[in-house]
Amino acid sequence: MTALPTPRGKLTESRNLNDLTWLRVGGPADFLFQPADIADLQTFMRDLLADISVFPMGVGSNLIVRDGGLRAVVIRLGRGFNAISVEGNTVTAGAAALDAHVARKAADEGVDLTFLRTIPGSIGGAVRMNAGCYGSYTADVLRKATIVTRQGELVELAPEDLNFRYRQSDLPEGAVLISATFEGPSGDPEELHARMSAQLQKRDETQPTKDRSAGSTFRNPAGFSSTGRADDVHDLKAWKVIDDAGMRGATRGGAQMSEKHSNFLINTGDASAADLEGLGEEVRKKVYETSGITLEWEIMRVGDPLTE
Repeated sequence: MTALPTPRGKLTESRNLNDLTWLRVGGPADFLFQPADIADLQTFMRDLLADISVFPMGVGSNLIVRDGGLRAVVIRLGRGFNAISVEGNTVTAGAAALDAHVARKAADEGVDLTFLRTIPGSIGGAVRMNAGCYGSYTADVLRKATIVTRQGELVELAPEDLNFRYRQSDLPEGAVLISATFEGPSGDPEELHARMSAQLQKRDETQPTKDRSAGSTFRNPAGFSSTGRADDVHDLKAWKVIDDAGMRGATRGGAQMSEKHSNFLINTGDASAADLEGLGEEVRKKVYETSGITLEWEIMRVGDPLTE
């Protein structure tokens, strides 16, 4: 067994990840590390052998872990990394803070980060994926991000360091994002909360929020430039080309493309990661055959397939 540093936080060998993802699938990671605090994370990263892979994991809302598991140390931040503070129009949140909690806390203080309210997941994932909706994106409001590098150094990054694109950003290899600072416009708290309530109602009416999913499965195939900002939006949507290909409601094993919203891949109860990814690939193939469009995954897929 490879010798790992001894942290103050929790280090678990051969930890199954299926209960840590929204889709409830996936095999074991070689190790799961839950650091006690920033200093614990820094020391662990510094002392970890350079040839051991690190995979930062949020709440698993946009992730398929393959059935054979992940050959890496998975780092999952917990309570010591979820603080939220507001000063004027500036909101600083730990990477483990849920997007919805940040939106609500900001609204309480009259800061408009309402677009975060309906985005599943945590702030670390929102920065990593340049999460956005309703014409607003993380890139629009981020002022700085703080990371722990693979060498254990604490580094602040400006927005331009992250090279934001539609549903993408660049972080140094192996780095763990620990907090982010945003600046939002002012708003009336009551109006901001009312807007978020309306957004939630609309989401629940149009998306399978009661099913096991990982949010949107595929990126919209056109309509965004490299900035990923609202003025780049066109009308072509992934759900439309999936519908046109006849794949709404398609199934494979326990996986299904939702009848309610065809760009949502759901686990109906007993799906494997192979079922989910395989169905997604069937959809991509069918869409290409019928429209010539190559859909790109929005859900991250990691790890190894299960071998006999």
